[in-house]
Amino acid sequence: MSMKAIRVHRHGGPEVLSYEEVAIGRPGPGEVLVRNRAIGLNFVDTYFRAGAYAPPGLPFIPGNEGAGEVLEVGAGVTGFALGDRVAYVETLGSYAEQRIVPAHFLVPLPEAIDFETGAAMLLKGLTAQYLLRRTVKVGPGHTVLMHAAAGGVGLILTQWAKHLGATVIGTVGSPDKATLARANGADHVLDYQDFAGQVREITGGQGADVVYDGVGRATFEGSLDSLRPFGTFVAFGSASGPIPPFDITLLMQKGSLFATWQLLFEHLRKREDVLAMSRELFDVVARGAVTIPIHARLPLAEAAEAHRRLEGRETTGATVLLP
Repeated sequence: MSMKAIRVHRHGGPEVLSYEEVAIGRPGPGEVLVRNRAIGLNFVDTYFRAGAYAPPGLPFIPGNEGAGEVLEVGAGVTGFALGDRVAYVETLGSYAEQRIVPAHFLVPLPEAIDFETGAAMLLKGLTAQYLLRRTVKVGPGHTVLMHAAAGGVGLILTQWAKHLGATVIGTVGSPDKATLARANGADHVLDYQDFAGQVREITGGQGADVVYDGVGRATFEGSLDSLRPFGTFVAFGSASGPIPPFDITLLMQKGSLFATWQLLFEHLRKREDVLAMSRELFDVVARGAVTIPIHARLPLAEAAEAHRRLEGRETTGATVLLP
């Protein structure tokens, strides 16, 4: 049996994404065959394509999330049946019409959430969940600084942090993105020029309780300068390039700070956490506390164009690929 998929035969720019016919087998023990109805686009996909993150081997099918219907269930799998609506995350290989998913990373998709939203929300939404609910427990009285507040993760983080009672300061790269960030709950929206000084001014000289930084190299030092004493720097991406090596005493000099970089994968090691985190995400979306903004839809065959837009900082919200 074969299907259409995007494959990467060599690392490089968006041009290495090849739309081609690929064979697909049957699910083995603990696995489920899913027909993709929508596929999520994430910045981490560009890291695998370029070789910054190592895939299991070449060629490989990129993509880390999607939503669709169960076509076949492998031996030993319980809780899923033919035709079930599902979504999955953290399993490489979603840029395809069908894919085999470890049941560990598969979750039932509530009827209230359509396939496109399901595909657009799981990786970004579960990232927001662990950042706000597990890495730092954000709540009333907290001030958080959110870089790239109009991005896919940033818009979810901003809405959810506001729902939890925090004051949200967002940074953005254009006036249009500023408007979008405000519309999604940001209390203050800044450009990247001297954002640390502006954060100090907004907070009466105190600084933010936590900085969520998916930008990396360009914002790292300013992020530390934006924090109050004992504040927490949380890295979760490096869109501008990797953070350079630094002497850990810098954290002491900047105000006895905490700093962490956690992987979603580590938070999803236990099946009960996959289910519990997903349920909490689906709940805030179903109740309308968090809206998943899908701002672009492209055919799977145009994945290269989707990557070009993403890396060119032309995107806001989420983009989904449609097989």
